[in-house]
Amino acid sequence: MRVKVLSRNPDDYVRETKLDLQRVPRNYDPALHPFEVPREYVRALNATKLERVFAKPFLSSLDGHRDGVNCMAKHPKSLSTVLSGACDGEVRIWNLTRRQCIRTIQAHEGFVRGMCARFCGTSFFTVGDDKTVKQWKMEGPEYGEEEEPIHTILGKTVFTGIDHHWKEPVFATCGHQVDIWDEQRTSPKCSLTWGFDSISSVKFNPIETYLLGSCASDRNIVLYDMRKSTPLKKVILNMRTNTLCWNPMEAFIFTAANEDYNLYTFDMRFLESPVMVHMDHVSAVLDVDYSPTGKEFVSASFDKSIRIFPVDKGHSREVYHTKRMQHVITVKWTSDSKYILCGSDEMNIRLWKANASEKLGVLAPREKAAMNYNQKLKEKFQFHPQIRRIAQHRHLPKSIYGQIKEQRIMREARRRKELNRRKHSKPGSVPFVPEKKKHIVAVVK
Repeated sequence: MRVKVLSRNPDDYVRETKLDLQRVPRNYDPALHPFEVPREYVRALNATKLERVFAKPFLSSLDGHRDGVNCMAKHPKSLSTVLSGACDGEVRIWNLTRRQCIRTIQAHEGFVRGMCARFCGTSFFTVGDDKTVKQWKMEGPEYGEEEEPIHTILGKTVFTGIDHHWKEPVFATCGHQVDIWDEQRTSPKCSLTWGFDSISSVKFNPIETYLLGSCASDRNIVLYDMRKSTPLKKVILNMRTNTLCWNPMEAFIFTAANEDYNLYTFDMRFLESPVMVHMDHVSAVLDVDYSPTGKEFVSASFDKSIRIFPVDKGHSREVYHTKRMQHVITVKWTSDSKYILCGSDEMNIRLWKANASEKLGVLAPREKAAMNYNQKLKEKFQFHPQIRRIAQHRHLPKSIYGQIKEQRIMREARRRKELNRRKHSKPGSVPFVPEKKKHIVAVVK
């Protein structure tokens, strides 16, 4: 006679302490769980609603400037330190953990046009309307010492932007032309120019560190190679590009902020058409900065809002605005990828969460598990109409809402006009131009 004995391992169901959770055996047979998907759908719906309820992205405002904030720079080694330059020539260094100004410098006569920190974090550079480049110590002066720059370089024309090399003691300025400077010399190592218009912004590539990109007011985006001392190629757009930012994870990808309310992500090897056109702003885009992960970027606009775009999507996932915020001139994404800083016309720097509904502070393991579970549920049901509607809904200021409506009508009118023209023309005489190619005038090599 054969006898089968029930055998249970106590480790599978006995708690070690009374604080442990009860272990519940679970049978994954779908026949035993007929309402699993409806139950998960309800949970996903609740998680999406709660995400919108807890979406409070604004953290604090750093006030102290007496004029509009024109530019900002991140400290390369310290997460809590950020620098800002104003339109009255004043530079302030802020401590983000204490949320207060720790040092003030009267750096220039007139606007501070650009600033950048040295790669080691010991000093920073500023350029202004007074045709000077100044290098300052990151640490404050000793007791009794005067607040003076380490070096001052006097240029022939106004400098409009500056950026430092990521690994070498070299920096680039722009204005009438792009100049590459050695920190030890008072004259540029080389000057790069292509065209005759003023250049508004210059940026070093963080990966291929010898590459530079610049934006000129004659609608060009020009790429340079520092080793060749000559421009590589340029792309001409329909309207002027204000600034660009390189992707910190993909060497050849950069995003340009344009006057035509759009942002364009380009692959520098194929400039004939952008990889993606990001459309959502209703006024000129003034600044753009990438997240350290390279998956998202934040843009600042003249329409008094900032938007967060995924790199591979044409529309923003988030829009931030407050009642008192005016035209946003500069924006930065902090190096830990958690916060966004923006500086605007009305003399304030605002600190935002990069993820609007994220809970700050230490999370318990159960909280983490619940968050991950909810996140997976939202991803699973993200295309269901009800969940999609709740997740995408945002309250917008009346001005932005009205302009979005107006632009939709204009876009529809243009589309209708093109259809009519095609209908009443000889077949093939009115070509189909894809959205990506509409905004590119030419590529010159």
